[in-house]
Amino acid sequence: MTGRERILAALQHKEADKIPVDCGAERSTTIQAIAYNNLKKHLGIKGDETKINDMVQQCIIPEQWFLDMFQVDVVDLARTFADDPADWKDWTLPDGSPAKIQAWIRMEKRGDMTVIVNEKGEDICRMPGSAYYFDQSVWPLQGKHLDNMDDLPEYMELVQWSYLPDPMWRKSNEPDFYEKLRANAKKLYEETDYAIIMPFGGSIFEYGQYLYRTDELLENLITHKDEIKKVAEKLTELYLENLPKVLDAVAPYAQVIRMGDDLGLQSGPMISPQMYREVYFPYHKEMFQMVKKKTDLYVYFHTCGAMSEFIPDLIEAGVDIINPVQVTAAGMEPEKLKREFGKDMVFWGGGCDTQHVLPHGTPDDVRRDVRHNSEILMKNGGFVFNQVHNILADVPPENIVAMFDEVNRIRY
Repeated sequence: MTGRERILAALQHKEADKIPVDCGAERSTTIQAIAYNNLKKHLGIKGDETKINDMVQQCIIPEQWFLDMFQVDVVDLARTFADDPADWKDWTLPDGSPAKIQAWIRMEKRGDMTVIVNEKGEDICRMPGSAYYFDQSVWPLQGKHLDNMDDLPEYMELVQWSYLPDPMWRKSNEPDFYEKLRANAKKLYEETDYAIIMPFGGSIFEYGQYLYRTDELLENLITHKDEIKKVAEKLTELYLENLPKVLDAVAPYAQVIRMGDDLGLQSGPMISPQMYREVYFPYHKEMFQMVKKKTDLYVYFHTCGAMSEFIPDLIEAGVDIINPVQVTAAGMEPEKLKREFGKDMVFWGGGCDTQHVLPHGTPDDVRRDVRHNSEILMKNGGFVFNQVHNILADVPPENIVAMFDEVNRIRY
């Protein structure tokens, strides 16, 4: 089977010849640049470039050698916008190894702190010398209450995820963007056998956290609920301006559209399912149902943590796939998830614990974890292998190799 056929089998809850594999098909299923460079050194890979397409998380675009070696079946459409050398500049990672970042990014050094600033010199996010990723440094609506939601896009530009898009969305203001998007999707579809993911954010709850700061958003859900509903409504309105154009461009060629909204903590939901259903569910459903009515694309929803209590609502809203399947969070045991939701939901992730096993275990520990989780989640299809969220900087390269080697040994 081809990679595309393998992914489609999983999405249709059918068993393929082997478990389909993802690493790098979206910004939360990939690998941090330092771990990637360490892996290349370990494997003796030379002459290639480490391109960081997610500056916040310091994550990379996997190169062809990586896709081939680890039998990856699916790729991100955004990678097709990353080929112009003029769009990239050299940068040195915190461990001293080389990488490339998007050329337009403005940075300042303040002591050991690296700060990303916008055109006005306003801080967007920062990374201490001892850190491996950037943290947002301002919350545009903290201490504010909006009277006019028309002003919301101005505040959104100060959110790190808006200001630091991937190479594809960086070009979205160009007049021929959607024509290029369609052409790139068509070319990738016709010239490769990969399944294709179209990255589309669609964050509503999580975006509120970046606007207000998490503590203030949670307070406002109690004290200013009507305002937060209006913010959610305006965000959805903005997303729905672009979503039909995206769908028209990629639907003949892509198989999956990615959206996301982190709803869980490690110990349980970040908000109650009742609050979710009242404030956020209608807007998620409006977006997901637009995809369903206009296309055959599968809706992929990224949400971290203990989120099993939201799965029935997500199924009703139109979600086909959840990621990252954080199997060590409360209520996220693979046996429970497969038993209760396996007929209706595809699990994209959960294949290896990135919090404990992958960074701190031995290669044999990694193999055992991969086999245990995969053999539960793979039954009757409905499973795409990926580690739980990104492979972080401190993961030993031997463990990365063991993880992919083990999953690619498993057969139905």
